[in-house]
Amino acid sequence: MDVLSSADTGACGTGGDRGWSRERLSHDLAALGLSRGMTVLVHCSLRRVGLVSGGAETLRAALLDVLDAEQGTLVVPAQTSSNSQTSAAYRAAAASLDGLRLAAYVAAMPGFDRATSPSEGMGVLAESVRRDPRAHRSAHPLTSFAAVGACAAEICAEHPLTSLLGKDSPLGRLREMDAMVLLLGVGFDKCTAFHLGENEVLVGRRRYVCKVGDSWEVFADIAHRDEDFAELGRRFAHDEPDAVRGGPVGGAEALLFPVRTAAEYAARELPELRLGFLYTT
Repeated sequence: MDVLSSADTGACGTGGDRGWSRERLSHDLAALGLSRGMTVLVHCSLRRVGLVSGGAETLRAALLDVLDAEQGTLVVPAQTSSNSQTSAAYRAAAASLDGLRLAAYVAAMPGFDRATSPSEGMGVLAESVRRDPRAHRSAHPLTSFAAVGACAAEICAEHPLTSLLGKDSPLGRLREMDAMVLLLGVGFDKCTAFHLGENEVLVGRRRYVCKVGDSWEVFADIAHRDEDFAELGRRFAHDEPDAVRGGPVGGAEALLFPVRTAAEYAARELPELRLGFLYTT
């Protein structure tokens, strides 16, 4: 893997006090390997990219400049957790509440709305894409994705409750389309493509409870985990150097690699990484 440091780009091109420009970000993204017609799933920390003139909207525009929205597609996670009684956020809040206060907290929880519910914890770029008037969003109340571009409607069309991050989710369609993953200022611990491989080998399931509109939905699916994804990613970059391309985008380090390769690697390596758990053979 050829990863360049920000220092290798020199000091020019930052736009001074104005921040990174749309043109410079487009240049960096193209140099990394993005091109017209690609479908790309982006996980991003704008803070790591640095000061951007125009903020998240400028970075979104730069990505679509390179991909060309008439031919390529920009995809982001648009997940939510505040509508779930089985999320880590809910468990943390509920731990400090007595019966009456907990009942009031549950009653006030927002129901998921595909059109209006903001993404949570996915970063300002993801929220910028979700709010784009051209955007499509999948309907899963916990693990939705949003997309803009040529294949956005197809990617987000179906997202069953019982396939949070599996083959019937937008992730599965991204693999079928030979899409890429762009980690922009974030590490492999944010790589949802690894969850796609996890689905193929993990037997353990869990119960999920979430509010959709005014109703509560209860269903079962894979008990997803990601605490070992950083180590999985380290191994992936070492073992698949031809698949992982690295370089600077603005002030951030970025990694670009295929969804399919990452998912297949996760399916192959997670059983060894998670000894003690039940897996299919």
